Amino acid sequence: MGSLDSVYALFCAGRISRRDFMRRVAALSAATALPAGFATAPAFAAAPKKGGHFRIGASGGSSTDTMDPATIDGAFMQFLNQGTVRGSLVEIDADYRPRPDLAESWDATPDLKTWTVKLRKGVEFHNGKTMKADDVIASINYHRGEKSKSGAKAILKPITSIRKDGDYTVVFELETGDADFPFLLNDYHLTIQPSESEKNNYTDGIGTGPYILKTITPGVRALTTRNPNDYRSDRGWFESVEYVSINDSTARNAALQSGNVDAIDNVSFMTYDLLTRAPNVKGVEVKGNHHYTLPMLCDRAPFTDVDVRLALKYAIDREAWVKTILRGHGVVGNDIPLGAANRFRDADIPQRPYDPDKARFHVKKAGLDKLAVTLSTSNVPFANAVDAAQLYSTNASAAGIDIKVDREPADGYWDTVWMKKPFCIVSWGGRPTADWMFSQVYAADAPWNESHWKNEQFNKLLAEARSERDETKRRSMYNEMQQIMYQDGGTIIPVFANYLDATSSKVATPEKISGMWDMDGFYAAQRWWFA
Repeated sequence: MGSLDSVYALFCAGRISRRDFMRRVAALSAATALPAGFATAPAFAAAPKKGGHFRIGASGGSSTDTMDPATIDGAFMQFLNQGTVRGSLVEIDADYRPRPDLAESWDATPDLKTWTVKLRKGVEFHNGKTMKADDVIASINYHRGEKSKSGAKAILKPITSIRKDGDYTVVFELETGDADFPFLLNDYHLTIQPSESEKNNYTDGIGTGPYILKTITPGVRALTTRNPNDYRSDRGWFESVEYVSINDSTARNAALQSGNVDAIDNVSFMTYDLLTRAPNVKGVEVKGNHHYTLPMLCDRAPFTDVDVRLALKYAIDREAWVKTILRGHGVVGNDIPLGAANRFRDADIPQRPYDPDKARFHVKKAGLDKLAVTLSTSNVPFANAVDAAQLYSTNASAAGIDIKVDREPADGYWDTVWMKKPFCIVSWGGRPTADWMFSQVYAADAPWNESHWKNEQFNKLLAEARSERDETKRRSMYNEMQQIMYQDGGTIIPVFANYLDATSSKVATPEKISGMWDMDGFYAAQRWWFA
């Protein structure tokens, strides 16, 4: 069969098919000891320097992409929008802390209901217009409109009003106190665009970012050049940045190895170790809050019964998912959506094991002789989601549980399967705070409540914790909420997956890289440089 390197060489030379390549890699990887843990990107002692044309092969591009910040989705546009041509009021650093970007500072009243944001002075949009409070208000209000279909509309719902106090101060009034409000202003939809007659002007892609958009062909390519009037002095090192849409993982690998791009995102777990052993290629692996979920619709039988949910949670072999699906590039999950980096994660909750006997116990406790369910999936949530579903089916059979894997069409998966089919597979990028993650996905009225789960005590604590200033009391509330999710929740969270990107050897990165999202939290174009 040969070594991993020789198999990859055969594929690149066109001597074996992609299907045969994947089969051989899977067989060889299973027999090859993988390194324990994970490695962050290498540190570089040399100071950053300016120059060069940086090319990123990005996933997630689509012919329907636009510069409308309300509908932006997929890595190609996320990198281009927030990480390159536009800026946000707040940036989240590599330690998951909010830091000023277009905002200079912020402060709140004791009840955390009124937040005053001071804007950075002297910031110019790419068209020469000076950024002021009116631009910020129009940009945020664009997502709050009654007819808005923005992905950020839900997180802005607590805002009752936004007003200016002079040209460089914006005051946000909230319905209830929110200790984490600055974090929300980093949502990748909430970039700041110039306003015209109190209306947000986004069509030309004009922003305040370190690069200016020159051309874009949706789903194909976008070219940007350095902003000569950028206020930042600690980033934006390249002369120009180009995004090339490459949705196929194998094609991205080949583009990097051939020198057609300088960096790629979302490297397949199956090929990461092989790719990063290739000449002139470096891996960029970072732990974050990225996790996979298997939501069960709690308003549909048999998932209305908590014992059925517990049976399915004990019937999944999480260690096998890490070893086989993630190839060692991640850690087991515990049915709670907070990763190790989240400051309120309760690490004292016992790890739920793979236990077929306990699974059988809960099936019987639910009054069932046997349990049979259908798990809907495709490879849309992540590259080998179908394989993961089949592995779970095999795990569950040891407990006498029959899981039928239904492979759904990739096209329209998020519209026809997610939150529609009773049991499916999903991938989440995670959020920087517990409140954000819980409010967006697990609150009873959350727009993306993917399991239709409702727990009165959980929702009561969520509201109380949001406005609690005392960190110790707040932690206690979040701990109780996690215990509730652990015992009653409608979502299986088997693993947290590391972010896997790769670059050519000439690309240098900071010593510490953000695990918020891929490519340094979307900010690779700003923070990286050529060594």
